[in-house]
Amino acid sequence: MRDNSSAIVSDRVAVDGIGGATGALEAVPSEARGTAWRGTLLAGLGVLAFSGSFPATVFAMEGFDPYLVAVGRAAVAAVAAAAFLLAARVPLLPPRSRLRSYLVIVAGVVFGFPVFSGLALNAGASTSHAAVVIGLLPAATAACAVLRAGERPRAMFWISCGLGAVAITAFTLSMGGGHVAGADVLLVGALLSAAVGYTEGGRLARETPGWRVISHTLVLAAPLTVPITVVLALATDVRPDAASLAGFAYVGLVSMFLGFIPWYAGLAMGGIARAGQTQLAQPLLTLLWAWSLLDESFGPVTVAAALVVLACVALTQRSRS
Repeated sequence: MRDNSSAIVSDRVAVDGIGGATGALEAVPSEARGTAWRGTLLAGLGVLAFSGSFPATVFAMEGFDPYLVAVGRAAVAAVAAAAFLLAARVPLLPPRSRLRSYLVIVAGVVFGFPVFSGLALNAGASTSHAAVVIGLLPAATAACAVLRAGERPRAMFWISCGLGAVAITAFTLSMGGGHVAGADVLLVGALLSAAVGYTEGGRLARETPGWRVISHTLVLAAPLTVPITVVLALATDVRPDAASLAGFAYVGLVSMFLGFIPWYAGLAMGGIARAGQTQLAQPLLTLLWAWSLLDESFGPVTVAAALVVLACVALTQRSRS
């Protein structure tokens, strides 16, 4: 089987669970389908963790400056990542041969997506409107997987991916009143940043366990994120309360660190383009969080959109490269 297959990405795939256990799964044809579905399930766990990011960011910005939330979440996550690496007796810094790839992830997921999405929310984009980014993210990630990771999904994959992107975009725009906000430029920046960072992380996770990929990324960025966080904490108006602290803790520990452990492992096992389509469900999960935590309402249209999106996800998972 070719190395650039999205079902099996290499002869031996690094596998790591939530607890950080590591193993190797032999890529044989009889196990290809099971491996791909396990990758989908792991990626789905990551999506579940990421789905609370926008509501948590809204809560965090009630007590903290938007830039402090965007950069500070990575500083908090870096402490947890360093603890994981030290406990596992793994070097804190990544190998030099992979330094360029790790810097790409730093730019995409440590700085790009958090800063752009946080500023968009602060500029007035509602949680439902910001979910447009997540609706288009799987398609952008699939495109990056073709350009950077050598994956070649079939036509049915692209049709299903496109239908899902169209459905979720139309849904979230209708929830936002159909208008185009000035924050859309920031949301596009967040979209592109995440797609690049996800693809590069998925590539590295083919050889290195996902928890190490995100841990090395966060520690590598720490010389920037930690001092910037300290300066912003001293220079900005900080008014923490229970809700803002909880939101800040969520985006720091879950969105920025724990969620990436199953996410990168899932992309490596199931294929970046294929497993990445699980994010089509993220906007709907985000709206459920917004309904329960921010008192944003939705009606029967949400149920219809959920069915369409789930159908599109199922079709992408049945597509082979």
